[in-house]
Amino acid sequence: MVNQASLPTLDRLQATIPKELDVKKEAADWLASFEAHVQSQNIEAFDKIFVEDAYFRDILALTWDFRTFEGIHDIKVFLKDRLPEVKPRSFKLDESFQVHLDQVYPDLAWIQAMFKFETEVGLGSGVFRLVPTAGGQWKAHTVFTNLEDLKGFPEKIGNLRSHEPNHGKWLEKRRVEKEYAGREPTVLVVGGGQSGLDTAARLKFLDVPTLVIEKLPRIGDMWRNRYAALFPPSWPVWTPALKLADWLESYAHTMELDVWTSSTVISATKDESGELWDVLVKHVDGTERVFHPKHVVFATGITGGTPKMPAFLGVEEFGGQILHSSEHGKASDHTGKKVVVVGACTSAHDICADYYENGIAAYVENGPPTDVADRLSASFPNKLLKLVHQRTTKDIAEADAKLLGDLKKRGFRTTLGDDDSGFVLLAWEKAGGYYLDVGASQMIIDGKIKLKNYSLIKHLTKTGIKFEDGSELQGNVIVCATGYGDARDAIRKICGDDIADKCRPLWGFDEEKELNGVWRDTGVKNLWSMMEIKAIEEGVFGARYSFNTPV
Repeated sequence: MVNQASLPTLDRLQATIPKELDVKKEAADWLASFEAHVQSQNIEAFDKIFVEDAYFRDILALTWDFRTFEGIHDIKVFLKDRLPEVKPRSFKLDESFQVHLDQVYPDLAWIQAMFKFETEVGLGSGVFRLVPTAGGQWKAHTVFTNLEDLKGFPEKIGNLRSHEPNHGKWLEKRRVEKEYAGREPTVLVVGGGQSGLDTAARLKFLDVPTLVIEKLPRIGDMWRNRYAALFPPSWPVWTPALKLADWLESYAHTMELDVWTSSTVISATKDESGELWDVLVKHVDGTERVFHPKHVVFATGITGGTPKMPAFLGVEEFGGQILHSSEHGKASDHTGKKVVVVGACTSAHDICADYYENGIAAYVENGPPTDVADRLSASFPNKLLKLVHQRTTKDIAEADAKLLGDLKKRGFRTTLGDDDSGFVLLAWEKAGGYYLDVGASQMIIDGKIKLKNYSLIKHLTKTGIKFEDGSELQGNVIVCATGYGDARDAIRKICGDDIADKCRPLWGFDEEKELNGVWRDTGVKNLWSMMEIKAIEEGVFGARYSFNTPV
């Protein structure tokens, strides 16, 4: 195991980039060597094509898990264990992606290529990055493999769609499908937001019966009910919340997803066999039904949707209104009032800016198609991502030096993130702790948004807030932009303490810098935050090559 992650700079590699370089030939030669070693299972030969501190990341294709292996020793152990089991083969460069030399910084460069391959049960995609070595050979510094599809179980899209005419029966057919009368869904999804609908759509076209339960009256209401200034109304660069809500509703109708709105999942417990769930759903009209799905997917938002409120002393004395940012509608609701916003991250900034005026932001769009960009992003191990972001964050801080300096003069304390790595890891670790400026920072600098810090709140008074330093702040309305609780709170509320206590944290990182539970095994059998469900249902899901075993 490599003790400390480091970037493959040219100085560390004691290498240079040759003036004459055929990047596609280098990539093709490397992939041919890799496939030869895979087929022969000559594990020691991988030393010849990987640098010592290389990384190999896999998402489901070779491990049925999310894993990152650091250093050639761990990579060889992993390949020795998994190659006989999954039998990867048919490696070829992805011709839709142009192999190129990516000069990230003057001292940091690699050849970047994408490839396709097969395993016993699936079709995969991958990305590799080659760096130069002192001897002139290009070796792999990062390799990424990803499961794209299951053999024999394609999505019902394109020519595989149903060609059966409806003869005017479509509306009745959809009504029957959505009712689930006399039948059970294989998967029950809790939450009808973007993730819930995406999961349902993917499973629908994989022939897995899926029902979404959404507590609000309409799909998209989770956005309609947010504060009106959540997105500036400048489509298409920044999507207005109401437009996004309408799009989600349209998506569900267009994709013919089975969604019960105005319905709440009251409880979900394992049945006596331990293989099925007993899920009690209550409609707003009071009717109830117990479903018995095999899988339950929680798609209840990045933090489970449970607001985190400070335990203020003196609440009973305060004569005004206290609300969480999730309850904030629009600034005009408090016309003529003095408003205090507790917090300093994204919601706090947005709400403060809303109280002053509508912010305006600039945005630049440029890059590869979304699916390609997602693969490239996923292919970069998070330990290395942190190092790259340290450089990027430093560059941004230098470009924003005046802005940061002016904020400091106003008394607004800033941070460059954990180990100066910016906001991305804060998002994955804490689901917050940052603000991407779209105008509110300048309002603070200009004094349009007032600031109080360097002292904790002691207690509330009849007319506002008293701080530990003895100062007081008058206010009729207190908005707590203090974030949300543990993402497992929604699981605990519905499934109970016994199941919730067995769940791994959903956010934050494990020792390989993989996200703990989001998108992967939660620690409880058939309880998911995303999906590997089709492979399980078709009996092709293999044993996880994992630190953890489902209970």
